[in-house]
Amino acid sequence: MKKVLLIVNPVAGKLRLHSELFDIVEVFCNNGYIVTTAITQYRNHGKELAASARENGYDLVVCCGGDGTLNEAISGLLETTDRANIPLGYIPAGSTNDFAETLGIPSVPTAAAVNICKSDLMGIDVGKFGRDRYFSYIATFGAFSAASYSAPQELKNSIGHMAYLIEGLKQLGNMQKYHAVIKADGRKFEDDYIYCSVSNTRSVAGIVKLADNLVDLHDGMFEVILVKYPRDIGETSKIISGVLSSDFSNDMFEFFKAEDVKVTMDEGTAWSLDGEKVDAPATVRIRNLASAVKMYL
Repeated sequence: MKKVLLIVNPVAGKLRLHSELFDIVEVFCNNGYIVTTAITQYRNHGKELAASARENGYDLVVCCGGDGTLNEAISGLLETTDRANIPLGYIPAGSTNDFAETLGIPSVPTAAAVNICKSDLMGIDVGKFGRDRYFSYIATFGAFSAASYSAPQELKNSIGHMAYLIEGLKQLGNMQKYHAVIKADGRKFEDDYIYCSVSNTRSVAGIVKLADNLVDLHDGMFEVILVKYPRDIGETSKIISGVLSSDFSNDMFEFFKAEDVKVTMDEGTAWSLDGEKVDAPATVRIRNLASAVKMYL
């Protein structure tokens, strides 16, 4: 029989896994798996568990939690090489589940478990941030970025996605300016920006949306959005209009695809990787690892 390791974040989302975990385990048992359930105890515990899965004889790792827990699982699978040697399943149970929405994974945990057992493996691009960090769907800094990691867990558990919107709105009145030089696949951009995202997703905390036809999860390319610093009300209105309509064609945005991005700022700053805060140096290289992880989708 096949062996599956369930990595479970007990505080994800609205704590729904507390009541549905047995049903998830039953789905895998009914589909020929011997199930081991591991409850994460601390930050990066999921990464440690995923990193040891192969040597412990598991045929599959399944992440049960939010996008941050998924990031830990992917990082663990890629810890010794930029190519995962064991497949991954994802049962979304976070507050927003941006990446799960993009992947088309069912929002009901038992349905997601059935989907893993019945679907085919598909290669998913993964981002490498600097020398040793990874992200499954987005690396970002600036306006709204902090909403993903500054929203209190208790608030996320009680009102879910609205917690991110509340935190994002708080930041509108205090936009920080970042002077940055971005080099991407031979192109160069330099300006004062309030936001930068390097992503492989259609939804970012429900605040920034990308149209379906703009994103391909398997093309080895990132979608990059740069938002320039507004100097008057008119320019601010252009930004708001562009974000709300997912139209980044006006002159306050730079939108392009790239597989290798280098960002240089005057000093180190906080980035968000899949909703988790990371303090980064002034210069960061971000590379797309095409189809680095095989997922059941």
